[in-house]
Amino acid sequence: MQLRHRRLVAVLAIAATAAAGCGTRLPSTAFTPRPAPGTTTTPTSGGGAGTAQNPASDTGVSPTHIAVGILASLTSPVGSAAFSAPSYGAQAFFRALNDSGGIHGRTVTTTVCDDAGSGIGNQDCVHQLIDHDQVFAFAATASLDYAGADYVNKKAVPDVGGQPITTVYDQYPHLYAIGGSNAPRDGRTVGWNGTLYQSTEIFRFFKQRLESTRAAVVAYNQADSTRYASQLAAGLHAEGYHVLSQTVDLALPDFQAVAAAMKADGTQLLFDAMDTRGNAALCNAMDTAGVKVLAKVTNVENWGESVREDYRSSPNCRNVLWATSSSRNYADVQYPAVQQFRAAMARYFPDQASQLSAWNLEGWAAAQWLTDAIGSCGANVTRACVEQFMNRPEPYNAHNLILPASFTRTPPPTGTTRACLNAARWQDSAQNGRGGWVTQVPNMDTNCFDVPNLPYTP
Repeated sequence: MQLRHRRLVAVLAIAATAAAGCGTRLPSTAFTPRPAPGTTTTPTSGGGAGTAQNPASDTGVSPTHIAVGILASLTSPVGSAAFSAPSYGAQAFFRALNDSGGIHGRTVTTTVCDDAGSGIGNQDCVHQLIDHDQVFAFAATASLDYAGADYVNKKAVPDVGGQPITTVYDQYPHLYAIGGSNAPRDGRTVGWNGTLYQSTEIFRFFKQRLESTRAAVVAYNQADSTRYASQLAAGLHAEGYHVLSQTVDLALPDFQAVAAAMKADGTQLLFDAMDTRGNAALCNAMDTAGVKVLAKVTNVENWGESVREDYRSSPNCRNVLWATSSSRNYADVQYPAVQQFRAAMARYFPDQASQLSAWNLEGWAAAQWLTDAIGSCGANVTRACVEQFMNRPEPYNAHNLILPASFTRTPPPTGTTRACLNAARWQDSAQNGRGGWVTQVPNMDTNCFDVPNLPYTP
């Protein structure tokens, strides 16, 4: 179990003081322009059978349509861009899928519900989509506070390819995170009787790649942020790093002091448990103080085009930004599935070009996963059939877009595990001087390490 399922915990630090809000239910057409004429994109549709043999086989399934819900915190306290990307990727996939004939003659109708980043709003969205809209399944969930997860699970609605922002994807059996989970997921406790495990492949990768073991970890003085920072520090210590831990005030962070401490300590690698705002401010302080590191390591949610503007005032720091993930670099067009994704995003969401990101790609992969699960059912599409596909022992890679993931239940991890990752670095000189993310490994499927499993209590 990688750090992946807690990768957004730093964002919670900003949202902790936000007021609750109510959800807004919008059809996908509210978020998508009409497709440009004369363009085509063809994801795998699972076949092209006519509708004559298609029964109304389950909730949200008619002879001609399948209803899918998308939960997203589109207007969360941390901004409209923070949790919207997976929903756009999923919508792009389903629109392209429908343009190519749908799934066995059925088209997918999507309804996006904005939970406004609050638990109350999320529960409202869940009830609206399940009880009123009668959706068959969810895809690409990205909710700041997934308070409705228990209800989704009780109603046995498959939630496929969700972003594991909290621990619910390691608790409920009908929720399927984009990175998989081997925990029991009995609906009662998180992980293995309340214990989860992180592996250390990220830290091993940078130790071997950059030949450095002097790292700093920076966090806010907020419970979730400091907890995540302690996990980072534990992983770094397990890999033999010297670790400088720094904490800043959430409201009035003194990043100049952090930069000075890093310079005095000889920091070469920087990890953080902060949001984009904090990261950009820290980079600005580092550039001002002349602090140079080999790598500033961020996560998949910050792997996007927006770093061009987010770090505009700190170009030196921006050019040592690295991101790691369990999915392909959205810029790697040598992969056919990445080409399809980019073509569909350009067609259906041209206004998102400056915000294109790895999270868009993972939303696309989530929709692909649900589509392949539905396609495996033939004409008789049921939730039970979809979940049989999701729980099969064969790992799934979304047509070579994500590292193979599964939901096979295993005993608590012991000893070492074989773990892989992808990594990219921002370079201003890439893409004809416009800047871009350049993949730093030959193949994420073979960029693997035998690393320890470290238990922790979330």
